[in-house]
Amino acid sequence: MPRTSKVLSAPLGSYPVARGLEALVMLSVMMVVLWSQGVSARELPDFTELVEDNSSAVVNISTTTTPKAQSSRFRGMPFDERQLEQLPEFFQDFFRGQQSPFGGSPNAQPRQSMGSGFIVSHDGYVLTNNHVVEGADEITVRLSDRRELPATLIGTDPRSDVAVLKIEDGDDLPVVKIGSSKELKVGEWVFAIGSPFGFDHTVTAGIVSAVGRSLPSENYVPFIQTDVAINPGNSGGPLFNLDGEVVGINSQIYTRSGGFMGVSFAIPVDDAMNVFRQIRDKGMVSRGWLGVLIQEVSKDLADSFGLRRPRGALVAEVMEGSPAEAAGLQSGDIVLEYDGDEIQLSSDLPPMVGRTAVGDTARLTVLRNGDEMDIEVKIGELPDQGGQQQPAEQADNDNSSAAPLGMTVEPVPAEMADALGLKGGVVVMQVGPGPAYQAGIRPRDVITEINRKKVTSVKEFRSVVEALPDDRAVSVRVIREGRASYLVMKP
Repeated sequence: MPRTSKVLSAPLGSYPVARGLEALVMLSVMMVVLWSQGVSARELPDFTELVEDNSSAVVNISTTTTPKAQSSRFRGMPFDERQLEQLPEFFQDFFRGQQSPFGGSPNAQPRQSMGSGFIVSHDGYVLTNNHVVEGADEITVRLSDRRELPATLIGTDPRSDVAVLKIEDGDDLPVVKIGSSKELKVGEWVFAIGSPFGFDHTVTAGIVSAVGRSLPSENYVPFIQTDVAINPGNSGGPLFNLDGEVVGINSQIYTRSGGFMGVSFAIPVDDAMNVFRQIRDKGMVSRGWLGVLIQEVSKDLADSFGLRRPRGALVAEVMEGSPAEAAGLQSGDIVLEYDGDEIQLSSDLPPMVGRTAVGDTARLTVLRNGDEMDIEVKIGELPDQGGQQQPAEQADNDNSSAAPLGMTVEPVPAEMADALGLKGGVVVMQVGPGPAYQAGIRPRDVITEINRKKVTSVKEFRSVVEALPDDRAVSVRVIREGRASYLVMKP
């Protein structure tokens, strides 16, 4: 018994058999670790061959802009160069600078900038960002073999921030392979080649963070969001997938420091190539136009319109003489599908309409008074100014307890009705504590609809208010500063 006790309490490694077992276990553990490391290494993408195959078609773009002489209402004032030299340096810079009210200096130096681009045809067509070449007097393209060739600006599309260049005397140049941004998946590996801070052919990699992003300054570009390191100088460069295909044009970064912060945006290549073909073939870009003002469908709005969940684009206003008006679209309609594609966010609709060829017929599935219906619209051409599908401004939609609406209204004055093109409605004169204030209704707002019922007079307004349900939120259509939007009110 004592002998057995000693054996059991002895270290495992003190016996030959036990030592063998221990070595076997440790070897097995090491093999598992090495195997798992090998699997992890194999799962990470290797970009070396992709970069070698595609770098030659990526170019550095440098521009030169000559400062323009500026007229000034202060020109002729009694300040000469000798007098300016007596002023502090700050004031000298102010009076001589480009922003000076006294006009720019006659000796101002040309301004130079730098960006990236990529060649899409063997005869020298290049895609880049509009903001890279905007206002440039001279454009030079530097290839990977260090050749520097002059380029001509063929055309630009500021709405999508795309510009098309043509390398002069371009012949048998290397080109990129164009992919499809529509096939991109969130989490997919992508990489960029560009010239950040002037460092040619710099490669950075990351993943697709999101697709279909809508930025405040852009209504017609469903941006690709990535965490690829993009910095000044990367603008206009290509974003590649792991098949070596261009899927986007690096365009913008979100930053508070001026540098990369992990949020970058690229123009989908499908949209960019559509712009390229139009500029190349006809020298201009035309987009489809529906002619509505839209807004997001919040949870409360979804409840008031009978939707089970927030989705779609709520039509706040139909523009007079627009394709939407001709097709019978109405304010209060919620667009759920466009040509069979679901609308989840209101920002999904403008790019879909913009990509539709002018004159084509699109089928819209809308929710109206709780029922779904299909409406066919012949798409028009987006005007140069205005007429865009864009989110309508919304006020705060805070909840409130059941109480009187807390506002007084009067008939819309004739001059206001004429200016706004209204037939009826009531104008809000005063708003006190209550549901109206909590919904965001303010004095001078014009109410044209409550709970999907038209309001054309004060009498009708009172009748509609008296019949409001007290167990759910209702929608209120208001016109503020000429723009229509829907608010949510809980009586």
